[in-house]
Amino acid sequence: MNRSPIVAGQFYPGSAATLSKQVAGYLGPAAAESAGQTILAMVPHAGYIYSGPVCGKTLGAANLADVILLLGPNHTGRGKRLAVWPDGAWSIPGCELAVDAETADALLRAEPGLVADYAAHLGEHSLEVILPFLCAKNPKTRIIPLCVSERDPATLAAVGAGIARTLKDRGVPASIVVSSDMSHYISHEAAKQLDAMALERITALDPDGLYQTVGEQGISMCGVLPMTLGLHIAIGLGATSAEIIAYATSGETSGDFSQVVGYAGALIS
Repeated sequence: MNRSPIVAGQFYPGSAATLSKQVAGYLGPAAAESAGQTILAMVPHAGYIYSGPVCGKTLGAANLADVILLLGPNHTGRGKRLAVWPDGAWSIPGCELAVDAETADALLRAEPGLVADYAAHLGEHSLEVILPFLCAKNPKTRIIPLCVSERDPATLAAVGAGIARTLKDRGVPASIVVSSDMSHYISHEAAKQLDAMALERITALDPDGLYQTVGEQGISMCGVLPMTLGLHIAIGLGATSAEIIAYATSGETSGDFSQVVGYAGALIS
């Protein structure tokens, strides 16, 4: 089954030419790709006027594999808690990325916590917003989209370990891209302070600490569940270091620093 875009013309330009030019502009100022392969990249998914620079700088510096496991939150509440889009392709204006059906099938067969499910993805924007950047970097990228709303940390740890084992057993290099915004609708200064606590756990490669810190501090990081899962997978794949590439809030664009959303970009290798 193929997926058509649902937020083209809203979160990002609906014209292929305009979208390509805008994304190239965000990727253009980025640093050169890192020498080693990126195991995990975390990027935001807001409207490009707000989050595009952070996403572009982060993915521009990433050295991604041709196969990408896409992990995002479930804003709609629909579908299964660990929902894999198993086949077809995802399209955006001017580009289409094929789902790696063989890898998706291998993950579904190996890890019973994962479920083939379209419903969780059909109205969800968090992964779609990242696709234009992946298309611009490598239009031959193959994706495995996974929508994550599982809240049990033990389940996330077990599923993460299982996914890592399966990816290693297949011997096909793969990267993880996690889609997440940070704090929502608090002051700029409060967002920076709270988000720094969560980002500290990410750079420490501490998935359980991230989950606990976000919960205890009331940090409204919408992608904490996929990022917790992603960190478990990354550790299973041998990750040893993490770096925060960029951080900003919507207030720096809108001029309203009283109610902002935070955006962070991280790379793990």
